[in-house]
Amino acid sequence: MSELRCVSLLEKCRSLNCLLQIHGYAIKTGCDTDPFVLSKFLLFSAITFSDTMDYACLLFRSIPQPDGFMFNTLIRGFSESNMPYQSISTYAQMQKQGVKPDSFTFAFLLKSLINCGSLNTSRQVHCHAMKHGLDPHIFVRTSLITAYAAGGSIVCARQVFDEMRVPNVVSYNAMLSACLRCSEVDEARRIFDQMPWLNVTSWNIVLSGYMDANELELASRLFHDIPQKDLVSWNTMIIGCVQGGKLKLAFELFEEMRLEGFSPNEVSITGVLSACSQMGALEFGKMIHGYIDKAGFSHIVTVNNALVDLYGKCGNINMASHVFDKIMNKGVISWTVMIEVLAMHGHGVEAVELFYKMVESGIEPDGVTFVAILYACSHAGLTQKGIELFNMMKDCYHIEASMEHYGCMVDLYGRAGFLDCAYEFIAHMPIKPNAVIWRTLLGACSIHGDVILAEHVKNKLSEIDPENSSDYILLSNIYAIAGKWRDVAVVRKSMAERKMRKTPGWSMIEVDKVVFSFVAGDKRNPVAEVAYEKLSEIINRLRSEGYVADIGPVLHDIETEDKEDSVSHHSEKLAIAFGMARLHPESVIRIVKNLRVCRDCHTMLKFVSRVYGREIVVRDRSRFHVFKEGSCCCRDYW
Repeated sequence: MSELRCVSLLEKCRSLNCLLQIHGYAIKTGCDTDPFVLSKFLLFSAITFSDTMDYACLLFRSIPQPDGFMFNTLIRGFSESNMPYQSISTYAQMQKQGVKPDSFTFAFLLKSLINCGSLNTSRQVHCHAMKHGLDPHIFVRTSLITAYAAGGSIVCARQVFDEMRVPNVVSYNAMLSACLRCSEVDEARRIFDQMPWLNVTSWNIVLSGYMDANELELASRLFHDIPQKDLVSWNTMIIGCVQGGKLKLAFELFEEMRLEGFSPNEVSITGVLSACSQMGALEFGKMIHGYIDKAGFSHIVTVNNALVDLYGKCGNINMASHVFDKIMNKGVISWTVMIEVLAMHGHGVEAVELFYKMVESGIEPDGVTFVAILYACSHAGLTQKGIELFNMMKDCYHIEASMEHYGCMVDLYGRAGFLDCAYEFIAHMPIKPNAVIWRTLLGACSIHGDVILAEHVKNKLSEIDPENSSDYILLSNIYAIAGKWRDVAVVRKSMAERKMRKTPGWSMIEVDKVVFSFVAGDKRNPVAEVAYEKLSEIINRLRSEGYVADIGPVLHDIETEDKEDSVSHHSEKLAIAFGMARLHPESVIRIVKNLRVCRDCHTMLKFVSRVYGREIVVRDRSRFHVFKEGSCCCRDYW
């Protein structure tokens, strides 16, 4: 009876502590040696819970003669963990002890290889399956197709598929996924058209593959052809549009999905919230937040994380904090997202305090957390604290620094004006610096006007990424500010010869739940007339208040009036002028920009906030600027 009692208790078990208590009961009652009970314990510790593989291994080692089911359970547990290669060593132990594998053994082994992407090991497992006569098993062959594709060999995957006598729908779908995983889009469509039957899963696999391959037009056509769309179909399109930058289309699909009678789930909601975050569509995001509360999604951590990100990226740090504080079971992602929000807003001290609060609460930071906190230190001028945290990451948490971490450190030194330290740091990096690292240092040279180092860094970039126009623009601006107009002309000529074009600046603003986009100097926009007219009025008033346009980086061979006109029509100025013309006088003006705010725009917006008494929130490429009463939250450190 004690065996049945143990099994009954296990069915209700929900945590490792509970599992340990039941195991203690099993030992006390003597049923811990029963093979059936042991198998149940192993199954729960290796499969049911995500953080109990160490316990599963201890339990497994205590079993004198584990059978095939027990070995399969451990192999499966490793295949679904962050230690998939341990499945192979467990299989080796299984062979050594003379326990015969079955089709499940090889399916679980191959699943672990899907996570590792090892082609040679997949071939070895294939040979073992053949040796044991399990190669023809459809379950094994389907797993082989996926494993070979994960290893990058569509040829091997296709050979396994072609040798199948009667592929079932799962095998066809595996082959479809294999083609798409290996970027064989045309071959995937050919297999799809040959399928003897089509279910909605097959349609969704191809749809997802088109999205992953950035074939939005093909995906849209296929989506409209799906005879019976399910929620996965809609979610695939929404997420694909968000990842592909088609944010307005993502909004439209979300609304269309609801009109078709589908209730959004966690995936739909996080997808559309991500679109709102990227576009700065705060009002639309608030509407989704209202739906989340009404539909009962407010307890889901991933949804709350997306809400924190939304409010943070839309410049509403108070609401971001409010949502964060309400999350009941905060994991490392929740803490990291909130640290990122504080970092973007220049609240470096608060971000560091939150980091230590997270550590005190028992949550261990990961590599992404350290990217966020180093970014916070960089944008708040907390140089020494950033160095301390970088060392802590390696010494206390044994996290190997990635290129992102090194980039943050170069930015940390560079923004603070320690250009020599930044250069020395790059020189002693244990991994080869990429273009982003050197470009970060070039940006610091631009901030601090170091022409000599800038030239050296640009030479490094020319070796790594010679066709990037932003490097030429940065160097040209550095020369212009230094008054080296002959060098400016050389850079501009080089760009012309290479047919390089400057990345156009754009800014977006949400007015009445509609997002309007402005491009520098573009008068074709249907609302441009309103923006230009209001902008002219604003500039005239600001001039009377002492505003003078910063025309330092503008080419010297045009008249002063034309130079002023050149900087006056930057996209953020047009977006803000449009907002001032259309929004209520008490409303906060919020815009999103794809490039870094230039010095002249930054100065002008401080004037606007003081003269017109408006609060302006600008999210540029790297951080937030909140202009209020003539000053900016960045304290001119950006």
